[in-house]
Amino acid sequence: MRITYFLIALLFLLGCTQKKESLKGESEWQRQKNAIFKDASKSPLKPKDLKRFNGLDFFKVDSTFIVNATLQRTPNSKWFNMKTTDDRLSKERVYGILNFRLKNKNYTLSVYQGEENMQTEGYEDYLFLPFLDDTNGDSTYGGGRYIDLRIPEGDTIQLNFNEAYNPLCVYNEKYSCPLVPRNNYLNLRVTAGMKNFKSQ
Repeated sequence: MRITYFLIALLFLLGCTQKKESLKGESEWQRQKNAIFKDASKSPLKPKDLKRFNGLDFFKVDSTFIVNATLQRTPNSKWFNMKTTDDRLSKERVYGILNFRLKNKNYTLSVYQGEENMQTEGYEDYLFLPFLDDTNGDSTYGGGRYIDLRIPEGDTIQLNFNEAYNPLCVYNEKYSCPLVPRNNYLNLRVTAGMKNFKSQ
């Protein structure tokens, strides 16, 4: 009887180990994304793509794409309706302007705050950074990518472009995704974060 219990425990441990090993990713963030996409209860993938899924495609993690930005808050900015990939409009406002230096050049991006998130528990301090760059339509999704941020206590915020991800509508058109404002364009190739997704 003890041998039977031992074998069951061993098989369980081996199963857990194999499951962990199957989650590809160079960083913890990449592994977490793959875990979500692999989980049928959470994945945005269509059933046919989920069946063949063996990991998202990422650029190599590059520390030069992690920068500190100065946050210039814009407390008097007005709410507006940000267009999405369908008829839905997302109520947003410019929370502030991010000024930073990347690859020896100065850049500016607007960071947004959503009205819906402000009313959702756990997301009250959530900020949304959509951006375009010169990899769009090539190695990354043509409509740009997003970065999730949180409101900092001070006036400095870290931007990690290795955690740039695709809008969910890239994987399934049933999702409604905000369109990246044209002013949030970076005139360089951001070879970090998530690459484009190709349906099998």
